[in-house]
Amino acid sequence: MEPEVIGIDLGGTAIKLGRFRQDGTCCQSLSVPTPQPATPTAVVEALVEAINSLNSEEASHQVAAIGVGTPGPADAEGRIARVAINLANWQDVPLADWLEAKTGYPTVLANDANCAGLGEAWLGAGRQFRNLILLTLGTGVGGAIILDGKLFTGHQGAAGELGLITLNPDGPMCNSGNQGSLEQYASVQAIRRCTGKEPNVLGVMAREGNKFALEFWESYGRNLGAGLASLIYVLTPEAIVIGGGVSASAEFFFPAALAEIERRVLYSSRAGLQLLTAELGNQAGMVGAAKLAWQKVEVVS
Repeated sequence: MEPEVIGIDLGGTAIKLGRFRQDGTCCQSLSVPTPQPATPTAVVEALVEAINSLNSEEASHQVAAIGVGTPGPADAEGRIARVAINLANWQDVPLADWLEAKTGYPTVLANDANCAGLGEAWLGAGRQFRNLILLTLGTGVGGAIILDGKLFTGHQGAAGELGLITLNPDGPMCNSGNQGSLEQYASVQAIRRCTGKEPNVLGVMAREGNKFALEFWESYGRNLGAGLASLIYVLTPEAIVIGGGVSASAEFFFPAALAEIERRVLYSSRAGLQLLTAELGNQAGMVGAAKLAWQKVEVVS
């Protein structure tokens, strides 16, 4: 029987799981609520139960590996969930070891934004490219770097925090300790602070031709483009994929972002660059976790 892997997106409210073949076919998927409080022990129990229910008897022996996206950084080896945002008492949790002990399947972890990037690179907007970056514009601004088809996480596993680069040295304080980070201009929180409105409301207003909304999205695009310019100079990606809730209004800020990139970035660093919206929505993390598992299988074999 053809081997499969299990991709898991561990979120604060839901855990999404899917069984995937090597070509990206999802054979079965499942979503279960995250236990509350989401302590490490409770979450591991819920994960094991969900993995078992995802595996029918005839399929159980063909699982080659498990990949897990966690809401926070993992260590460089993909073994330990260092911190998990929105989960209770998570500090240096050896999640891969625990799952391997309870399921018998090799397990690897990565940050959820990294998994989303890997998912988009595998089956989504980035599938035609070997080198790309993903930005998720949501409550915060997450990021992922894919170099030569592989996730780049740096020597300690924490690379790719693209939303935390400095955009304005004198800008608003950021939870990271930085000041004026891209996140402070591109996140949902930043949009609320600037306009007093929700991004989806501003999107509707822009569609209706509202001048305030259209001008806001244009200035939003300029800020995003300025932040992307720094990333392009460092990474020269073939494509930049933009996901997260704010990307629903991409049609109103992409033109300004592209104009800003063209103004700031030498042609030699951006030739052929594409700015794209993500395609996988909230499935991206689960899909990317599965790709992570396949890459682990390839390394082991």
